[in-house]
Parts: sequence; structure tokens; C-alpha cells
Amino acid sequence: MAQADGRQTRFVPTLGAALRRDGGLYLAIALYTLAGLAFVIAAGAWDRLAYSRYVVQWTVLFALFMPAVALVFDAVMLVHRFDRRRRLAARRIFSARRFAHMAGGIALLTGLMVFQGTFTSVKNALPVWHGGFPYDRLHADIDRWLHFGVDPWRPLMALAGRDWLREAVQWNYNVGWLVLTFATLFFVATSPRAAALRGRYVLCFMLVWVVVGNLLAGLFLSAGPAFYGLVTGDAARFGEQLAFLARSDSAANAAVVLQDYLWRLHESGRAGFGSGISAFPSVHVALTALNTFFAFEVSRRLGLFMCAYLAVIAASSVYLAWHYAIDAYVAVPLVAAIYLAVRRAAAPAGRRTAPGALPAPAPRAT
Repeated sequence: MAQADGRQTRFVPTLGAALRRDGGLYLAIALYTLAGLAFVIAAGAWDRLAYSRYVVQWTVLFALFMPAVALVFDAVMLVHRFDRRRRLAARRIFSARRFAHMAGGIALLTGLMVFQGTFTSVKNALPVWHGGFPYDRLHADIDRWLHFGVDPWRPLMALAGRDWLREAVQWNYNVGWLVLTFATLFFVATSPRAAALRGRYVLCFMLVWVVVGNLLAGLFLSAGPAFYGLVTGDAARFGEQLAFLARSDSAANAAVVLQDYLWRLHESGRAGFGSGISAFPSVHVALTALNTFFAFEVSRRLGLFMCAYLAVIAASSVYLAWHYAIDAYVAVPLVAAIYLAVRRAAAPAGRRTAPGALPAPAPRAT
């Protein structure tokens, strides 16, 4: 009983320290939510609020499924890698401090559920505010000019215009990217091994959604090639590309299925999970770029791998008619600026205490 009480006393102050450490992030979420709600009301899009759409999926993913996967992974690693010091490793992995760290991370992820609901609500309201998508023709023309008079999807189709390759690209873009992005977020938020970069990463993660996905998207709102004909009346410009993509309309992760889902929600004025249409800049590319920059802090090899993956995602976004090429060209340097600004701002504090790190435990009395 005394041992259990001791574990509880270590759990509570450690969790309290984690919650206090994240106070600035919770405040940022609250301020963003208030600003987002004010914008949605001003746009007259109150019926497009999306908070309720995230409660079940987000809770199941981050509070149940991913913690279970993390614990199972730790148990497997314990069995296979710690032959001589297994007991010591087990005490560390399943310690009160570790569970407090994970609980603090899950609490922050719950706050990010509200953040994500605000992002989607604002995104849903952008075309209402603008009265449509005014910049598609301009963005497509800039793309063509940058690529020597050729729309960039055409050389991509020439290189990768095969059905099996389209299926692979769609799976990676719609499933693989999702798993990698949000598994990384969960790991950084809950693992003590990522404590040194946790605070900076989560702040950058939030800024990418806000700056790239709301502010710039709102200033230069475009729908993207998939919807170009619907918003400009010119169905021929991307017609061949969309016909090629439509050949996989029976696949669950097909781009055309997801694009049809988004357009139906847009036309009906309803909110849904991940709803809202905006192409410029690409959040898909932006979040991959963010993970690339942080990957170099872990290892050069991982960073180089992520560079290659970033190039694949950028090309895929054009290939699948989600984005114009300039959506990626703008996203990457913008994320670089966010990453460097946050890193520089965190540097003075980082010399005293690693960003996001829990305070060192008090020494035990002897």
C-alpha cells in the first residue's frame, strides 16, 4: 500500500507540472478558438461549426488506440531488447512518471481536438466570407507560367499515368500521410524521449494550421484543380486528369471519392470531419515539411528520408488534383520561416531547460 501511495504522489505532481508547462499552449488554443468563433459569426457561417465532428474520432484515436499501441510497443521492446536489465527498464517504462507524462500529453491532445474543430470551422466559413473561390484561375495561370507554359499535372501524368501507381499514390497521400503525421504528433506529445523538442513542435504544429491553413488560405482562397471546373466554368483544363483519377472511384481512399465528399458538404453548407475546401497553400505539404525540419534534429539520415517523402507528397498533391504546384512551393519556405522563428524564440529558454522537458525530480532523502 505504501508503494502504491508513493507512486500516486509521484504521478500527481508530475502531471501537475506537465499541465502547468503547457499553460501557454492552452492559452493559445483558447485565444485561437475565440478568434475563430468571432470570424465564423462575422461570416454568417454559424451552421458550419465542426467541433462535434471530432469528439468521437479524436478521442478514440488519441485517448484509447494510440496509448494502447504505445504500451504494447514498449512491452514488446522490453521483451526483445532488455535481457539483463529488464526489471530496471520495466520500472522506467511503466513508472508513475512515464504515465504522468503520457497523461499530460493526452490532455494537450484533447485541447488540440478543440483547436482542430476551430480550424475546420474557419475553413468551412472561408468561401462564405469570400462568396466563392476567387483565385483559382490566377493560381493555375501562375503554375503554367512557372512550368514553361505547361500545366504541371501533364508531365506527372506522362510519367505516372498507370492505374497501379495511382492506387499506391492515393493510399500514401490519404492514409500513409495521415498515420505518419498524427502518430508523430502523439509520440512527441506523450513520449519522454521527445521532451526536448515537444513544446516547439506542438507550437509549430499549431502555427502551420493557423498561418498556412487559415490566414493565407483566407487571403488567397482557391479550391484546387479538382474543383476548377466547378468554380470557374472551365471543365476542360483539368478534364483529362480528373477522368484518369475517376477510374478508381470505387476505391475507399480514392481522391475523387474524398473530393466528392468535400464538395457535397460545401454545396449543402454542412460541416463534416475534415471538411472545408482550400488549396493554397498546401497543409499536407506544410505538415510534412515541418516533420522534415524536426527530423534533422533527430538524425541526418531521418532528415534525408523525410526530404524524399516531402518531394513525394508535393508531387502527389498535384498528381491527385488536390493542389496547384505553387501551393507546395509557398508552403515549404513558409513553414521554414515558422520553424526558424520558433526555434530562435525558444533558444534562450532552451539553454536553461530543454523546451518541453519535465523538471528534474527532487532528490530522495537518504
